[in-house]
Amino acid sequence: MSKEVALSTVPRHVAIIMDGNNRWAKKRFLPGVAGHKAGVKSVRAVIDTCIKHGIEVLTLFAFSSENWRRPEDEVNALMSLFVYVLEREVKKLHKSNVRLRVVGERERLGVQLNKLIDSAEALTCNNTGLVLAVAANYGGQWDVVNACKKLVAQVQAGELACDDISEDVFNAAVSLGDLPAPDLCIRTGGEKRISNFLLWQMAYTEFYFTPTLWPDFREKQLLEAVADFSGRQRRFGHTTEQVEAMKGV
Repeated sequence: MSKEVALSTVPRHVAIIMDGNNRWAKKRFLPGVAGHKAGVKSVRAVIDTCIKHGIEVLTLFAFSSENWRRPEDEVNALMSLFVYVLEREVKKLHKSNVRLRVVGERERLGVQLNKLIDSAEALTCNNTGLVLAVAANYGGQWDVVNACKKLVAQVQAGELACDDISEDVFNAAVSLGDLPAPDLCIRTGGEKRISNFLLWQMAYTEFYFTPTLWPDFREKQLLEAVADFSGRQRRFGHTTEQVEAMKGV
């Protein structure tokens, strides 16, 4: 790592858009699913690095609501890979004190996958270490609309007054609203967009884009992103002078 990362500047919550699996496979004249399988090793490495360096929450964008538009054989392979990973990795996560959460519109994922998700979440629900959130069949716009529906239902039921809906109330209704907002979002693969990921939650998130394809992303690359984050000044609407003054308080 080129910079020393001070513990005080390590982000509490890191979100990652895992991009570049297909391009990694094509470079090797392999089918796209080979890239997704290779990416599982990167997931393991990133989880271990987050645990090692005290990151509290890791959110991985595994499958977007738009990814259903991909070729059917690729979608089926991704669903099978998701099942494979849940069946083989959850006990390791539990042993590492990781709490797993899956967010998104889960109904479309199917009965088998939902049963595995429910079982994995139940097994790890009392763990106190890293929170691993996996966004599957997730879209930021869906998340906002879904939160609106929840609040409208509460208003219609007389449980909530419309005037009482604040940013905090709305935040509690979106996915991961009970967790700290992402401090850092990393996108691998060279693209520079957020692709409908955590639109509400990332209002003040710092972004880091790397050309590294996801199957090549490991501890070194994650720590480089964290080092870059540690060198930024997060002002949240304040001036630089105000931020500096607050440090001395």
